[in-house]
Amino acid sequence: MLTQPQFDQIAERVERLLVRHEELRRTNELLSAQVDAVTRERDSLKSRLGAARARVDALLERLPEASANKGEA
Repeated sequence: MLTQPQFDQIAERVERLLVRHEELRRTNELLSAQVDAVTRERDSLKSRLGAARARVDALLERLPEASANKGEA
């Protein structure tokens, strides 16, 4: 059978574990929100990069051929 001091120690440890669990749960929530935000930002940047690449490719298509310029020089 547990003595009162042993029981009190166990109860105190359980309370500390519950507090720590809640802290970790909140931290996990915040980190998950940050991951979501960074993921959305990454996806947006990838989309913008794709659009920029398409514009550069379109501009490159409009440039005269390099070999044609060499023949004229």
